[in-house]
Amino acid sequence: MKHKDGKPGYQQDKSTRVVPMTIMFVVLCGFSFYLGGIFCSEKHRFYTKDAQDVAKAVQSTKNSVASSLQIKSVAFPQCSSEYQDYTPCTDPRKWKKYGVHRLTFMERHCPPVFERKECLIPPPDGYKVPIRWPKSRDECWYRNVPYDWINKQKSNQNWLRKEGEKFLFPGGGTMFPRGVSEYVDSMQKLIPEMTDGTVRTAIDTGCGVASWGGDLLDRGILTMSLAPRDNHEAQVQFALERGIPAILGIISTQRLPFPSNSFDMAHCSRCLIPWTEFGGVYLQEIHRILRPGGFWVLSGPPVNYKNRWRGWNTTIEEQKTDYDNLQKLLTAMCFKLYNQKDDIAVWQKASDNSCYSKLANNADAYPPKCDDSLEPDSAWYAPLRPCVVVPNQKLKKTGLKAIPKWPERLHTAPERITEIHGGSASTFKHDDSKWKVRAKHYKKLLPAIGTDKIRNVMDMNTVYGGFAAAVINDPLWVMNVVSSYAANTLAMVFDRGLIGTYHDWCEAFSTYPRTYDLLHLDGLFTAESHRCDMKYVLLEMDRILRPNGYAIIRESSYFVEAVATIAKGMKWGCRKEDTEYGIEKEKILICQKKLWYSSNKSSR
Repeated sequence: MKHKDGKPGYQQDKSTRVVPMTIMFVVLCGFSFYLGGIFCSEKHRFYTKDAQDVAKAVQSTKNSVASSLQIKSVAFPQCSSEYQDYTPCTDPRKWKKYGVHRLTFMERHCPPVFERKECLIPPPDGYKVPIRWPKSRDECWYRNVPYDWINKQKSNQNWLRKEGEKFLFPGGGTMFPRGVSEYVDSMQKLIPEMTDGTVRTAIDTGCGVASWGGDLLDRGILTMSLAPRDNHEAQVQFALERGIPAILGIISTQRLPFPSNSFDMAHCSRCLIPWTEFGGVYLQEIHRILRPGGFWVLSGPPVNYKNRWRGWNTTIEEQKTDYDNLQKLLTAMCFKLYNQKDDIAVWQKASDNSCYSKLANNADAYPPKCDDSLEPDSAWYAPLRPCVVVPNQKLKKTGLKAIPKWPERLHTAPERITEIHGGSASTFKHDDSKWKVRAKHYKKLLPAIGTDKIRNVMDMNTVYGGFAAAVINDPLWVMNVVSSYAANTLAMVFDRGLIGTYHDWCEAFSTYPRTYDLLHLDGLFTAESHRCDMKYVLLEMDRILRPNGYAIIRESSYFVEAVATIAKGMKWGCRKEDTEYGIEKEKILICQKKLWYSSNKSSR
């Protein structure tokens, strides 16, 4: 015999191997039988013990109403004062790690678990309790947002100015030097639907200090002001300090965290977004989140280029080309020019699908229709794609002309509720009634609700926005948060005329520290504790809650004591209360964050 390498090999005679192998087989069988007996007897002993322990544990659970989660008390240290404006997922310290293409470094990039801060974010030196609404719309304490850069760079545009201990907000802007109110008056003349309850929700991309959104509040329009953390330092923080809804965000490579067909109006005032570049993906994202029949408003370049081009450091030919390209792209996406005067142009998204049918039948259409497999509401770390999301033809009552006007739409069951498992008009009505009862009970437990002490509110894990609807007549607004892992009910929130966002509470929220007066959660730990560490969720709550702010934590009794223990280590004062039903399996924690000042100096 030869091996495969060609070398000679030795072949043993088969008869010489039979006896030794037989003997070895018998010995091994006997030894295995012996070991098997020992193992089986020991396994039975351990299994019996485990079964007895499990039985005792089950019986113990049955004998108690609810077992409590035991957490050791801990006192969290203070972070260094250099973290007073810390935004974990949009941290300028980390920008160099990410690319500059399409400003991707300004998108969400959250730290890994081993880099998370386990300390309490300090307020700036001299921090004061924020000025109360509605006075806060026009002024705030300088020490609460101590940023001079934006004041110096934007002073000529009348965004804000510093006087003594305060920042004042005269309501100016690049495209409305005579004040935001006059600017919105001009816009309403172009869009009469802004005055009769047709337009209720809006998004402002590149919002500055959110003066546009602030003015619209008195006109019954609720605006989501959106801006990145950039060299303007604190646009979103200024907005929230003033009591105006805002969130950190940028249209870059990922979808905005909102469902499709949500906003009644979108606005851009010289926000410098390159709408026609990269296949038009930025404008296609606006198209996705805009309701059928909704309006897109643009003021600034290239609108009114014939009269404005000299101030834009360009030529009239370049501006004409930009405007023509923009108009061509909008037409291809089923927008039509609705109205235009001076510096403001308004386009309207198609109300029906006739235009989209032509798009689908044209193989050479650009931008193309999105593939049906692309989920239109998938918007948490979902990439932008250069295609047009066509509204669902089966939904006839989500368009701007078909949906009830404000405020009737607040308590009308949205058509899209039937797309949710178990969702129906009756379940919506039940939820609506339930939250009216709960909100009434909350106000007994926390009388500050409904007063000027509470303005910025977050419902951390809403379903249909029931809590926000129940407090709609109070001088506050609510950011409704739907878990990116939960059923997609955020579309119903927008259909009701409320605002909100998707979020994963295993990560930090897209806002600055000290931006909310009240945080409300209903069963968040019960739903997400298998994924998210309760400690980090509570530390994030502490980061975004204002000093002297409140938290209403509605949880199963299993989690209540553990939450209270961690909250004590964050310098919160909490008390346990019964729910409106008075049952033992569910309790309410009413907590208040204390105002304290840092004793740690900056290391920078």
